[in-house]
Amino acid sequence: KLAAGVQVRWQFESAAPVDFNVHYHQGKEVKFPVKLSAQTNGGDTLDVRAAEDYCWMWSNKSAVATTLTLSLRR
Repeated sequence: KLAAGVQVRWQFESAAPVDFNVHYHQGKEVKFPVKLSAQTNGGDTLDVRAAEDYCWMWSNKSAVATTLTLSLRR
């Protein structure tokens, strides 16, 4: 759970392209402050605007395993 006003610096690298998102749920609706498709790396700062439980999700849609390195900092 993150409070409004918090900033989280995030960065990742993957050996194969992955889909990545940061999301949270408000009732039945899913909000995506960050959404990337088929990326091997990414990074930015998440400015939390709503106090919610945030989910950080990577999806590997290829048939082979990949290695993922990530960093999250407040």
